[in-house]
Amino acid sequence: MSDQSTPVTRLPLRKGASLRWLPFLFIFLQSVLYGLGDPISKSAYEVLPVYSLLTARYGIALAFLLLVFGRRIWRGLKVCSPRDWLLPSLCMGGAYVANNIALELTAATSVAFLRSLSTMMTPLLALAFYRRKFGKKHIPVQLLVLVGLYLLCGLGGLSGFGLGEVFSLLSALLLAGALIFGEHALDRVDPVTLTTLQTAASALMALLCALAFDQGIHLGAATPSVWMSILYLALFCTVAGYLLQNAALGVLSSRTVALLQCFCPVMTAMFSRLLLGEQLSTPGILGAVIILLCVAAETMMKDDKPLS
Repeated sequence: MSDQSTPVTRLPLRKGASLRWLPFLFIFLQSVLYGLGDPISKSAYEVLPVYSLLTARYGIALAFLLLVFGRRIWRGLKVCSPRDWLLPSLCMGGAYVANNIALELTAATSVAFLRSLSTMMTPLLALAFYRRKFGKKHIPVQLLVLVGLYLLCGLGGLSGFGLGEVFSLLSALLLAGALIFGEHALDRVDPVTLTTLQTAASALMALLCALAFDQGIHLGAATPSVWMSILYLALFCTVAGYLLQNAALGVLSSRTVALLQCFCPVMTAMFSRLLLGEQLSTPGILGAVIILLCVAAETMMKDDKPLS
């Protein structure tokens, strides 16, 4: 791995037709993890300041990655340059810091809806930065997904538009950037290395916000149940979530990954109802069905990988 010409190590997802569905399953699993993570985060923010909790979350995740994959990460860093990973790392860190700030300010269902607008932003950013054309066959699916998202989270629970919604839209834009720049970076950066760098960027941004707005890191009020929530968010939503996304991006296009991630608000709505008592109306249920059908249709279409 020390030679600059050595190819990036990838998970063997392209070998054999039997593994064709594996990257799709990665994003579905990520959506389930995030869907549970949203209401867990919102409950934890009632106890701890948002930036302090995020600093602990991303700090634990970073320590875990370095402990488990330290040698692989070091080898990965030696065969790439900062320009390969800087943009996807900053976008990823900013996306999820903004997302969690939004969760403190507004309903988890509203955050999930607006964050999922990244599915519309991703192909536009890919066109702007990489001149990647958007296949016409995907337009009806994209539009139906937008309708489904509105029914699910708009009529299904979106109550207004305020600062929380602004941060949700910022999260969507940054997530779209993380997807398109991450897809491009994975041609030269090992997925585990990129995940670690994205986690480090998230931790740094959270720490700076904690120092600037919380006057330090305050975790004294954390109960054992809150620490269990932080561990879940660190290991499952951050480590596993980032790894699953980067593994899928090595095979699927950023546009496809963004659309598949629309499964996340369905899971968020379900877990928010169970854990937070947030209601899902009849239009919301219809929206969830539309999203699931669109995601199923997208998995049947031929993907337009690669980006570069």
